[in-house]
Amino acid sequence: MATAHATELPWSGDPDADRLIAADANALMIGFVLDQQVTVQQAFLGPLRLKQRLGHLDPARIAATDPSTLEAAFRERPAIHRYPGSMAGRVQALCAAIAADYGGDASLIWTGAADAADLRRRLVALPGIGDMKVRSIIVTVVKQLGVKPDGWRGEMPAHPTLGDCGTPEQLAEYQAAKRAHKATMRAARPRS
Repeated sequence: MATAHATELPWSGDPDADRLIAADANALMIGFVLDQQVTVQQAFLGPLRLKQRLGHLDPARIAATDPSTLEAAFRERPAIHRYPGSMAGRVQALCAAIAADYGGDASLIWTGAADAADLRRRLVALPGIGDMKVRSIIVTVVKQLGVKPDGWRGEMPAHPTLGDCGTPEQLAEYQAAKRAHKATMRAARPRS
């Protein structure tokens, strides 16, 4: 069952990048892989920069790209990620999986899932997608892309995720709450 699809995910601060991640499932998944140890904004600006530098976001072509060429595209200033070498490798591995398992169309990960549990299994199997990202992607698929596989309610986390953010204001609130939570966690750690 599908409902309205967001035409823009306001996560990068750049309207072109925000439209790209809403319209292109491959760009969205690349953004999720990049979303670690950088701001959400930098992570989701990455797919647009990569597309501008390569001229495409075709998973099969990215998978077949010489790793040094792909890394050079990641390193070009401004760098796509603070760890361009390792993240180029992760994006290449993700693209290889999308090309091999989903015919180069990441949207088939969710539109082809038998149910929400199958969607979770498909996401967990992807390189660079851990449990926290799985939850955020499922929320994004349901709330922003309007795809609601059977059993989706049982896969929704009890806490807010990036997928809950449909406006710049919601993103700012989410990021502030996440920073506060991390500060609380750091303060609760025993000191040695």
